[in-house]
Amino acid sequence: MKLQIEKVYHGGIVGEDMKANTSITLSLPLLVEIDRLIGEGASRSAYIEKVLSDHLRGREMEMARQAIEQRDLDLINAAADRMNAEMEEVLADQDALYFDLI
Repeated sequence: MKLQIEKVYHGGIVGEDMKANTSITLSLPLLVEIDRLIGEGASRSAYIEKVLSDHLRGREMEMARQAIEQRDLDLINAAADRMNAEMEEVLADQDALYFDLI
């Protein structure tokens, strides 16, 4: 069962599968490259939609990866802070023991 995602667009509700016409301006060399990649008779719109969809999905994945890495770094730094504090206590105890023996 596919969930239907609805969004408000220009005052109306549109489903995920609906298409909207838009106009973009691209350089001629870019259009030539797109045509070369997709081949004769293929849809520029479908190709551009896939490229943009892949790009946006990649950005979402990158943002999620960065959030995970930041969380991991925060956990590592918190553990390092605890270990450093514990080591300072151990060294202070060693200093006290050493000076008590002198």
